[in-house]
Amino acid sequence: MRIGELSSRTGASQRSLRYYEQRGLLHAGRTATGYRDYGEDAVIRVDNVRRLLADGLTVDDVRTFLPCLDRELAREPVCAPAVEVYQRRLATVRRRRDDLDQVHTRLASQLRHWGS
Repeated sequence: MRIGELSSRTGASQRSLRYYEQRGLLHAGRTATGYRDYGEDAVIRVDNVRRLLADGLTVDDVRTFLPCLDRELAREPVCAPAVEVYQRRLATVRRRRDDLDQVHTRLASQLRHWGS
């Protein structure tokens, strides 16, 4: 399938698809006329890449998932490279949540002090 169809089927912009390809997360063959040509497996791969990036993983983190990106990560048994990456990401999210809780407490305290 061409890049426009892959974009339509996944919701990823054509620019994002080219970026994923540049970063080694997605591979495309070429037609005789030089157009990118993606296989059906690219749909699942792009969905996985988008989900991982949306969860706050970096492109380098996503690259550790390469052996697992062509299957539905949420439904398959554990993808071994995923465990450590997810543990690190979860620790980061916890730290940020704790920081936000502290900010919330300070802001609420200041508003109470002002009588608002």
